[in-house]
Amino acid sequence: MKKIYLLAAAGLMMLSSCDLDINQNPNYPTGADISPELQFPAVISAIADASGDQMFNYGGFFAQYFEQMPEANQYNDIAELNIDESKDVFNRCYNNIYAGALMDIEDIKTKTTNTANLFACQVMRTQAFQLLVDNTSETPYSEALQGGANSSPKYDDGKTVYEGVLAELDAAEAALTGDVMTMTDPLLNKNLSQWKGYANALRLRMYLRLIDGGQSEYTAKVTALLAANNFFSGNVAWDVFMDKEGQYNPWYQSVFSLTSNHCAAYPIVSYMQNMADPRLSYAIKARTSDNTFVGQFPGSKQEPAIVGTSYKNKDVSTINYDVAHDMPIYLFTQSELQFLIAEAQMRFNNNASAAKAAYEAGVEADFALRGVSGAEGFLAAAGSWDNAADKLKLVYMQKWTALFMHDHMEAWSEIRRTDVPALSTASAAQIKANPALYTPGDLICPAVNKKGGNNIAMSMPYSSNSRKYNVNTPATARQITDKVFWDVK
Repeated sequence: MKKIYLLAAAGLMMLSSCDLDINQNPNYPTGADISPELQFPAVISAIADASGDQMFNYGGFFAQYFEQMPEANQYNDIAELNIDESKDVFNRCYNNIYAGALMDIEDIKTKTTNTANLFACQVMRTQAFQLLVDNTSETPYSEALQGGANSSPKYDDGKTVYEGVLAELDAAEAALTGDVMTMTDPLLNKNLSQWKGYANALRLRMYLRLIDGGQSEYTAKVTALLAANNFFSGNVAWDVFMDKEGQYNPWYQSVFSLTSNHCAAYPIVSYMQNMADPRLSYAIKARTSDNTFVGQFPGSKQEPAIVGTSYKNKDVSTINYDVAHDMPIYLFTQSELQFLIAEAQMRFNNNASAAKAAYEAGVEADFALRGVSGAEGFLAAAGSWDNAADKLKLVYMQKWTALFMHDHMEAWSEIRRTDVPALSTASAAQIKANPALYTPGDLICPAVNKKGGNNIAMSMPYSSNSRKYNVNTPATARQITDKVFWDVK
């Protein structure tokens, strides 16, 4: 069944791929060519592919899970923040979401009046625009997806987009009439209760970003979500991949044929070691020189002052690609949801017992997802809620840990929203010389930093295809150091 879903979605994505214009495609099948029942998996696949491939990769570097292997060079630019529009890093994500998922949704809306189908489409549309805003802040929204009627849609500010799609989501849910989903649904198996729970989880994620961006009026909406406690069970996972050539997870498909490029970054290794975390060896291998776990300083691969002149792959822990062959793409994990609930219970309800329960559920969910034992012992030791001096920081740090190898885009976004892990005041060179200066888990400015100073990645540049084909792309290029609208700390 996985193979059928994967091949069907891939075929439809190929049919709906765009010729660089997010509004129109001369090869796009319209009318009765594709039924909504078959089209919906392509919507999910396009969003999952954007989130689980390129965003997963650069998000892994920006969240300081990944670093460039010493004897390879594929991702030097990402590691060193040498990214602008000309690098085309964001193009495929932009095209997959606009020309793939969002155009498919527009087409489905012309073919069905089934309110359950339309609600599921709106949930996916909401997440698609959330991802776009979290990358570039401004993005085409109010004038987008009009085909030939407007081939150069304006860019709307991120707050307008967030609030717009959330209002659309509320309207789509209010319009439900008791219809049963008829579209093929490999994501949540046509379970409308699960779709409502997924929608509420997206609301919670986005409300917290709006609140931290200065929109305090969303606090009441968060407390209402907590009171209703109507969220999805399990994980929202695009689980259609197989351990076979051509059917791999897309991130694995893009990296397995290359020279090994991903080693583990110093922050994630140091934090998990400090916490005596049994999950350390799940996706990180001990270095071969002495069978110990050693992370690489961010952006240091081409800095001899940090790594010396004889630095080799054997000197650093590598990412274990074996866990990624058929790894699902997680659009929302149960662990992330529970950590968001724990945060909200602490901040807005002052409910320590509910926060503790959600925190522990988040940790347990992540251990279970990885198939790693020892959650109970971890929660009684370094991961103990009761022993934590800063319980909110513990929630944030464990969320960062749990998102590793599951959802790197959300990890990067949550770092920007919460400022946790914090940015170390010591440089890579200083930490190398005196490790006592470093707090395990803190982010570290890249040793080779093309943006200079203490800069780290705060957003992505606009798509170069948008610059090329949309005259309303903002004239001032977005820099990787520019913040998105909700990042005001």
